[in-house]
Amino acid sequence: MRCHRLPGLALGVVLLAGCCGSEAPPPRTAVAMDLDSRVVRLQDASREQAWDGVVEAVHQATVSAQTAGRVVELPYDVNDTVPQGAVIVRFTDVEQKSAHTRAQAQIAAAQAAYDEANASYARVAAIAARGLVARQQLDQERARRDAALATLQAAQAQMREVGQQLDYTVVRAPYAGIVTRRFVQIGESVQPGQPLMAGVSLTDLRVTVQVPQSAVAAIRRQDHAEVLLDDGAHRVAATRLTVFPYADPDTHTFSVRLELPGENTGLYPGMTVKVAFAVGRERRLLVPASALVQRGELQGIYVLGQGAPQLRQVRTGARYGAAVEVIAGLDDGERIAVDPAAAARWIGAHRGEAAP
Repeated sequence: MRCHRLPGLALGVVLLAGCCGSEAPPPRTAVAMDLDSRVVRLQDASREQAWDGVVEAVHQATVSAQTAGRVVELPYDVNDTVPQGAVIVRFTDVEQKSAHTRAQAQIAAAQAAYDEANASYARVAAIAARGLVARQQLDQERARRDAALATLQAAQAQMREVGQQLDYTVVRAPYAGIVTRRFVQIGESVQPGQPLMAGVSLTDLRVTVQVPQSAVAAIRRQDHAEVLLDDGAHRVAATRLTVFPYADPDTHTFSVRLELPGENTGLYPGMTVKVAFAVGRERRLLVPASALVQRGELQGIYVLGQGAPQLRQVRTGARYGAAVEVIAGLDDGERIAVDPAAAARWIGAHRGEAAP
C-alpha cells in the first residue's frame, strides 16, 4: 500500500495561506540536522471494524430476605458505595433469639439423656459379659442409648437451623459496589424471598456488542478486540472474547462479550462505547499523534524533504493510542519532524538566511 499526496493547491491555498503563511520554508542551504525526526514506514497492523457496545457489570444482583422480621436498620441508600461484607439491612431478631435459646436447652437435655443412657448401657454390657444379664436386657439398653443419640443429633441439627435463621436477620453485601435500588423502608415487615436491595459492582466489567453474522468468522479467528476511548486516543484491550454460538433470529446478529481488565478504565455500567474488532491484517502508515499540526479542520505534518522542514497537508484515519494512521499526503520512507513546535521555531530562526 502506498499513500498518495494531496493536491498542492489545497495545501497552499487553505493550509499555508490561511494559517501558515509565516512558516515559508527556509532556503535549501539550511539543513535541520538538530530536529528530532523519524522515518515513517508501512507497518503490519490489524484491520479493524467497529460497532457500538454496552458496558455491563459482571456482578449485579438483588438481595432478598431469607427470614421473617421487621426492618430496623438500613445504613445505605441508593447510589451509596458499599464495601464487601458491610451490613446493608438488619431485622428484629426476638423470635430468632428465642428459638436459639430453646434449641440450646433441647441440646442440653438431649446430651444429659444420652450420657445417662450410654452409661447405663456400659454397665449392663459389663455385666452381660460375665453372663449375669439376659440378652434381651442388653438389647433394650443399646436401643435406649441409640435413641438418645438420635435425639441429641436432631437437637444439634435444629440448633444449626435456628442459628442460620438468626444469622439471616443481618444481611451483608456480597461484594463491594453501588446500591442501585432499595425495595424496603425502616419499620416494614418482610417475609422470606422478598427483595431488599439491588446493586452492581464496578470492579469487574464487560461489554456486550451485537455484530453482523458476516463478521463473526473473522472475529473468532482473530480473537482480539479493544474498547475505544476518547475517539481512539486510549484503548482498553479485552482480556477475553466470547462469541455466543447463536444469532438473533430477528436481527441476524451475534452477541459478543468482552471481559475487561480489573483496573480503573473510566467505564461504568450502562455506558455506550465503540468497540474495534480485529478482522484481518494490513499494512498501514502510522505517525505519532503529537507530530500532527491542526489548522481548523485540516491537518498537516512537517516533512524533511530537503533537510528543511516543510508543512504538508495530510489526511488521517483511525487512531491507535499514541499513533495515527495517515491515509494520504505522506509516503513510505519519508522523514518527518516529531515535534511540530520545534520545527516551526527552526523555520522562524532560519527564514532570514540568503540563498547562494
